[in-house]
Amino acid sequence: MPLALVHARYQLLETLRIPVAVFGSAFFPAAAMLFFVVPFAADDAVGATYATGAMVTFAVMSANIFQYGVGVAEDRDQPWNPYTRTLPAGPAPRLAGRILAGLVLTYLSMLPVVVIAAVATAARVTPVQLLLGAATVAAVSVPFTLMGLAVGYSLPSKAAIVVAQIIFFPLAFGGGLLSGPDDAPGFIQAIAPFLPTRGAVELMWAATTDWRPDRVSVVMLGVWIVVLAAVAGWAYRRDEGRRFT
Repeated sequence: MPLALVHARYQLLETLRIPVAVFGSAFFPAAAMLFFVVPFAADDAVGATYATGAMVTFAVMSANIFQYGVGVAEDRDQPWNPYTRTLPAGPAPRLAGRILAGLVLTYLSMLPVVVIAAVATAARVTPVQLLLGAATVAAVSVPFTLMGLAVGYSLPSKAAIVVAQIIFFPLAFGGGLLSGPDDAPGFIQAIAPFLPTRGAVELMWAATTDWRPDRVSVVMLGVWIVVLAAVAGWAYRRDEGRRFT
């Protein structure tokens, strides 16, 4: 664990030295909150609370897919990364440190959304709901972390940027993150339960409101986690074999 914390500190310092990297993860969710939520649902306490939960999930998704997908791919191009992978400590401390650092950056990326919701809308949660929501952020980060790792270990950096963008927007729209729980178009309602974004936002709504999550969405979220874990593991082993055999 101490070694994992050292790696986490290294990852955080490396990212925070380029503030625009943190700004980029927080920008899109905050912009969506300002342009799509504040003008239309600011005075509706229930609607604003649901929209805030969706935008927090949007921030979690953005931070993890781009952070891991692009960040890991860029690290693989640097000479320092192959060197660390030859050290006797093994991959676990490095991966744990990267995930810990990623979780910290995920919380940073969602802060603007929470501040905008508190200041510019009627969205309200109890202290218990706020704590549950914060804990849910860590839980719903898992599939998007695995997705980012799968992209980052599978592709070179230039391709990873494009693929991360291609994955990100369809998942956001298809999961219904840009509409209310029951306001999405028919085709979105048909496909949303089978996407990881829908299961993630359902858990966020359940934590911060009286929403009852759809069983299909939650089960499919679990399926996605298992599949993405397998893909990320395969991508890591494939990259390891190509570089060190």
